[in-house]
Amino acid sequence: MDTVKLNNGVEIPQLGFGVFQVTDLKQCKQAVLDAINSGYRLIDTAAAYQNETAVGEAIKESGVDRKDLFITSKLWVSDMNYERAKKGIETSLNNLGLDYLDMYLLHQPYGDTNGAWRALTEAYKAGKIRAIGVSNFYADQLKDLELSSEVKPVVNQIEVNPWYQQKQEVAFNQGEDVKVEAWAPFAEGKHDVFTNETIAEIGKKYNKSNGQVMLRWLLQRGIIVIPKSVHQQRMIENFDVFDFKLSDDEMKTMATLDKNESQFFDHRDPTTIEQIFGSSLAQLK
Repeated sequence: MDTVKLNNGVEIPQLGFGVFQVTDLKQCKQAVLDAINSGYRLIDTAAAYQNETAVGEAIKESGVDRKDLFITSKLWVSDMNYERAKKGIETSLNNLGLDYLDMYLLHQPYGDTNGAWRALTEAYKAGKIRAIGVSNFYADQLKDLELSSEVKPVVNQIEVNPWYQQKQEVAFNQGEDVKVEAWAPFAEGKHDVFTNETIAEIGKKYNKSNGQVMLRWLLQRGIIVIPKSVHQQRMIENFDVFDFKLSDDEMKTMATLDKNESQFFDHRDPTTIEQIFGSSLAQLK
């Protein structure tokens, strides 16, 4: 398994397993067990996913030494201030049944992010979290947090896939020594990405699927990636991406697929923010 070093010296597997939208707790537990048995060591969950307990049960039953796993969770908007964040961290630790988290992220750039970041920083210094970062932060939001804090985020988890390649955002984050971690690396199959002929043509050369080519492309951009599947055979396929490398020309070909548009929603659209996060923000007033 390839690893990358975060800006605080902690090493993280570059390929992990995500559990977003796996809301059936029995299914989630089995999926995490299958992923760990398939070789994954980075597991990504979040308070908002409401499956931390299932992830924790799978970790316990896996039999894998805790130090060999890298467990990430995230703080939701409803807890985005100093006092709530302190409680949110403890809740995640309790749900997961862990003494410490390897990484904890601010899930969205809304609410009192500076106050919440102060709570994460304290937990980091206390050894409850090995690394702290953010998710869905644009360049200016990341820079603002950096300038107002003594601890720099190690990761920014953002949407990156062939249709939304985020070239400028990726370059900015990497220039700040903040690792990019891609959510929705397959764009949830939108625009027939799994059968796209351009990607398939590249895959034929290496006897790889479209999904494997996409993961390899992200890895070669220096991006951490956390694909999700509840099917073990697909997990194994997704993990089998370290025995080939795309050429410079193939990387350029992949770059031509960029539609430069989110496949989900605009984090800066006021209506979207109100619709998706409004109820959580109201609790902070």
